[in-house]
Amino acid sequence: MNTTALERPALSDAELREVTDFVYLEARLADEGRYADWEALWTDDGVYWVPRADGHDPNTHVSHIYDNRTRIATRVRQLATGYRFSQEPASPMRRLLSNVEVTRLDDGYEVGSNFMLMETVVQSTHELRLWAGRSTHRLRRVDGQLRMAYKKVVLVNGDEAIPTLSFLI
Repeated sequence: MNTTALERPALSDAELREVTDFVYLEARLADEGRYADWEALWTDDGVYWVPRADGHDPNTHVSHIYDNRTRIATRVRQLATGYRFSQEPASPMRRLLSNVEVTRLDDGYEVGSNFMLMETVVQSTHELRLWAGRSTHRLRRVDGQLRMAYKKVVLVNGDEAIPTLSFLI
């Protein structure tokens, strides 16, 4: 039976640090294009979802990305081939994370955070694109290590026409 956040015990400082360090690591690996290392952070049943808008159901609404673990692996392999021309050369990226909130779940943690991602589109226009939104991670332990079982990214402009998402947000 699930309990409310107020009924759950508070996180220790060590837990809070471990969980936030994991989210920062996940962002850095994606920013640096270290996709094999990024992929290793996922559980075998992981789901990566970028809905068009918050509140949408992926079974009844179109999503920008709605990948199971197999599709995540395929996407990473495609990026690694060098033939993903929309990312050749790879876009330099950096993201800022803020408003990190951690909640203990029965089987792990849920982490919400705001982000702003800066991408320079070096493959074409060299413009600086800004992506902003809120991410939700669900983390659980696998063999003693934190892993991502779920990541949802709600873009501020997700329900608008957006340029390619050929990298991982």
